[in-house]
Amino acid sequence: MTREEVMEKVTEIARDIFDDDELVLEDDTVASDVDGWDSLTHLSLMNEIEEEFGFKFVMKEVQGLKDVGELIEAIMERIED
Repeated sequence: MTREEVMEKVTEIARDIFDDDELVLEDDTVASDVDGWDSLTHLSLMNEIEEEFGFKFVMKEVQGLKDVGELIEAIMERIED
């Protein structure tokens, strides 16, 4: 799976979680850029990503992510292993 395909999947999941069909995620997108992205929706987002890609993040990994780009990189590392 390419990085672009992973970004597309994550964007689809985020659009569903945040109920916003127009949501566009970029590498530098952070939680404060998205209306409604709080700790609860963050957990929902991460859960859906884990289900979609078939792995579990360690809490330390999730807490260390600064933006969507780092999230995509973390997913890419997991699916390439």
